[in-house]
Amino acid sequence: MQAASRESYTVASQRLGEYVRGADSAALATTGAELLAVADLLRREVRLRRALSDPARPGADRSGLLGSVLSGKVGADTLDLLGVLVAGRWSAPSELLDGAERLGVQALLASADRADELGEVEDELFRFGQVVAADPQLSNALSDPAAPVAQRAELIGMLLTGKARPVTVRLVEAALAGFGGRSFSAALSRLVELAAERRDRQVAYVTVAAPLTADEESRLTDQLSAIYGRAVAVKLTVDPTILGGASVRVGSDLYDGTILRRLNETRNALAKR
Repeated sequence: MQAASRESYTVASQRLGEYVRGADSAALATTGAELLAVADLLRREVRLRRALSDPARPGADRSGLLGSVLSGKVGADTLDLLGVLVAGRWSAPSELLDGAERLGVQALLASADRADELGEVEDELFRFGQVVAADPQLSNALSDPAAPVAQRAELIGMLLTGKARPVTVRLVEAALAGFGGRSFSAALSRLVELAAERRDRQVAYVTVAAPLTADEESRLTDQLSAIYGRAVAVKLTVDPTILGGASVRVGSDLYDGTILRRLNETRNALAKR
């Protein structure tokens, strides 16, 4: 987001924070789902998105327009949050859409947090991403931009309903819609990171050749937390093709200590002789 959009989102995010303090988990989940539904509307209705972010129109006018469109269709709390969001200045219509999405996601994460389920939601998102990555046919079906989002969401429902928390399912649907303009897999990863951030943790993606014991994983978590000076949520992937060692990615930092990497480096060095 550009500066004006960031400032407008910050104001709306602060209003969300005030609302979160007095709302229960169920109310937050409903509000989050409604915010994401409105984001879907803005994604489909380009003219409405442009009108609601038009800097030539006063903020109160834009909020009034939104109210006339959504009156009776969403709750009062959702309408209040969106009114604050729309009243701000937006550098581009796409950034208003991004703001509505982010607000919805944060409300859902707050709902899981209030229910003491945020860590579980974080893990469910990560594990589902692993399942999708391991199945090329499923990955293609969920990532296909030619398939309607509603059709792909039905597949998500079949796969996750009753097996994952409702908040997790709704967040996966947000990833399907391209949360923040990302691909499905990238959107899932970003949602995992946002859940970890709400728990004041940084995500470490670790790839190993064989499963770690609980003690080994605990020591690794402690070591990474000491290095980065904050709590770290380790997300493990087992990939026998790396042969041994480990690959660790934290933010933009990547440490590749795998045997596969060393073999490839040796092979490349020999090829240059």
